[in-house]
Amino acid sequence: MYHTSLHLYLFASAIAGIFSRKAAKFYNGRRDLLMTIESKMAHLFTNKRNVKDLLWVHCASVGEFEQARPVIEKHKAMFPDVPVVLTFFSPSGYELRHNYPFADAVFYLPMDTSGNVIRFLDLVKPTKVIFVKYEFWRNYLGELKRRAIPVYLISAIFREDQHFFKSWGGYFRKILANFEHIFVQDANSARLLNDIGVINVTVCGDTRFDRVKEVTGTSTQIETLAAFSENSLCLVAGSTWPADEEILARFLKTQKSILKSSAESKQASASNPSQKENLFKPESKLPFKLVIAPHEVDDSHISKIISLFEEYKVVRYSEVKKSSVEKSSSIRDNQINTSLIREADVFIIDTIGILSVAYRYGSVAYIGGGFGVGIHNILEAAAYGIPVIFGPKYQKFKEAKDLIKLGGASSIDSFEQFVVQMQQLTSQPELLTVRGEICKEYVVKNLGATSAILASIYPHNSN
Repeated sequence: MYHTSLHLYLFASAIAGIFSRKAAKFYNGRRDLLMTIESKMAHLFTNKRNVKDLLWVHCASVGEFEQARPVIEKHKAMFPDVPVVLTFFSPSGYELRHNYPFADAVFYLPMDTSGNVIRFLDLVKPTKVIFVKYEFWRNYLGELKRRAIPVYLISAIFREDQHFFKSWGGYFRKILANFEHIFVQDANSARLLNDIGVINVTVCGDTRFDRVKEVTGTSTQIETLAAFSENSLCLVAGSTWPADEEILARFLKTQKSILKSSAESKQASASNPSQKENLFKPESKLPFKLVIAPHEVDDSHISKIISLFEEYKVVRYSEVKKSSVEKSSSIRDNQINTSLIREADVFIIDTIGILSVAYRYGSVAYIGGGFGVGIHNILEAAAYGIPVIFGPKYQKFKEAKDLIKLGGASSIDSFEQFVVQMQQLTSQPELLTVRGEICKEYVVKNLGATSAILASIYPHNSN
């Protein structure tokens, strides 16, 4: 039944690929995949003679990679001669990170069939394996256990509604027994596991805290965004979906109407013509600027966003940034139309890979996904010490629940609630500061998971 479902999934992705670019990438990425892995691993082992150890790290997608990243990079610093193989299940993760410099090889994960698993492990020859958060591939875990290769699950989080904890969940509980050790984000996850007899568990938090702190600690700048946000309050909306974008567009339109009414009222009450001429212009400026970084950056989606904001001066990152190369200290633009950027109301980030730095220029952050399947990463914004707002679907994310309780973040169910939150924050500078500091302190207090994990895996070698 399990194997049949895997084959059906792959077949369905082939059909869906006719209509979906993402599905096509999922399917095409696995065509002749094992032959590709065989070739690249042969090359790796030829270049690195006498390889005794190899670390295999598997992530579902981009979010899980951000949890794996600090572990991979610290591992590389500790053991520079140990090759690292990185795999992804989703196209979004592979497409973005297939050239990741701290991995010696990056692949799609072959489907979890018995034949694929045996061939993959024979080719890669891992001596240690790290899975991230929610990865429970039955055949991979079973075969690794049979070969006595230790597998560690990191940044894991468990909830009572998962199959493992149901009365009928014995089949799923057996999968957990294949892990050498499970590193969980919170005490509740440890309690749930302990209650079903899984005791090889350590509470050490989420490695993403270490990652976002590292990003904020760099001096990386985005020159176009620096010009755009200069001397202005700035709302950075990250990983947005259409439902989020509708709220943002409606809010800007509401604010523009309020400003226009206020200006007209003042103009009507002015005592002389010269006053009337000067009143409207300063009042016509929005109280803040909007940076919007959509989750999907294809041309069709970007065009729809531009049409939503057609009443405003809009710039696109790809258009104002004529030529750039990301460096350790800056994301530089060789030809920047500074006046055009400074006069704009809306800045659309139509590329991937720079959102975590873009939050540096925000006064407030809105995180997308909360009106869909669930919110995206809020820690990237919180680490910069700015308040965070997101939609109603956040219950699966510990950091979101924590920050709401602490007062650094807020959830909205509607456009009207978003208006209330934004008006509070933009009219009370002290509230911006207080909520931002709560977010920043929360990140600082939760650092250290990366070191704890590696110290446990390598008790005699960590530093």
